[in-house]
Amino acid sequence: MQITAWVIALFFAANIGASGTAAAMGSAYGAGALPRRWMALVLVAIGAFLGAVIGGGTVVKTISGGIVPSTYITVEITVLILIAACATLFFSNLIGVPLSTSEVTVGSVVGVGLAVGHVHTTKLIFIVTVWLVMPFIAMFIAFVLGKIVRVIEPKLVVKAKWVTTALTLLLIVAGCYEAFSAGMNNVANAVGPLVASGLLDIHEGLLWGALFVALGAVFLGGRVLETNARKITKLSLLQGAVVSLTSATLVLIASTFGLPVPQTQATTMSIFGVGQSRVGRDIWRQDVVRRIVKIWIMSPVSSLILSYLLVEILVQRNFIPLVIVLAFALVGVGYASVRLRKRRQQLHQGQ
Repeated sequence: MQITAWVIALFFAANIGASGTAAAMGSAYGAGALPRRWMALVLVAIGAFLGAVIGGGTVVKTISGGIVPSTYITVEITVLILIAACATLFFSNLIGVPLSTSEVTVGSVVGVGLAVGHVHTTKLIFIVTVWLVMPFIAMFIAFVLGKIVRVIEPKLVVKAKWVTTALTLLLIVAGCYEAFSAGMNNVANAVGPLVASGLLDIHEGLLWGALFVALGAVFLGGRVLETNARKITKLSLLQGAVVSLTSATLVLIASTFGLPVPQTQATTMSIFGVGQSRVGRDIWRQDVVRRIVKIWIMSPVSSLILSYLLVEILVQRNFIPLVIVLAFALVGVGYASVRLRKRRQQLHQGQ
């Protein structure tokens, strides 16, 4: 069971590298500061590794015992937490949608806490409040700065070639800074449950987690990088720097207080803010935007339900929650099929 926990945790760390940290260099790659995708992924890996090793310990403490008492996190429970979180995140990476690893992990931990009957409610409410507020703070800051950038950047670029070079370097540094903050915050999601169950200490957890987050960024992060870089809005050099600096600073502040926060959401909402400053509300009409928002809402709920069911079925041998969830799922499928049938009839009549 211990080996299983290790394998799942490290696989989860690799998926965190793909989802949470590959998005950090999306601005630099999308704006053309880095012409090759592999360059962006390697820089993300280095920044995330350093962030995790240097400053990831505070968030590890929150994940390992700040939401559910660590006395309830056995090796078996750890495996179930990691399975629920990893399954949700892996599906997101397959379809190329940037997902918050913190929301997925906390959702899984809360699901376990509900199953065993022990959750630190006050701490959880505070974390969720930060989740709801921080991405929109990032969007607002990026929107305001985006307006300013639209005025000053054209004037800067026409002055001399060295200005463009300087802006390119600024964007690359900002992306590395964002990757550093992502590693600082996100590595805890993979190794926190292992620390809680006593399988390893914080120092060991940070080293192993950082290594596999970096590997995941390099080998699995391409699709999410493309989503943030190409499919939301096109960014200039200075606009990209605004995105990275805004989201990275907010995540870094949260990490110092031990708060697992949605770094990917902060980054993506910063991109929305800059895009809205340029094209207005039309950015919200894009299909990719609506798809990302829907999955953000569903991801923590999905991982919570999955971890809750796993504990109820495999640990407590209680199958009633599974029957209830299946019943609701069948009702939902039936409702969706009726809606789809009506829509097809309307389209047929319209022809």
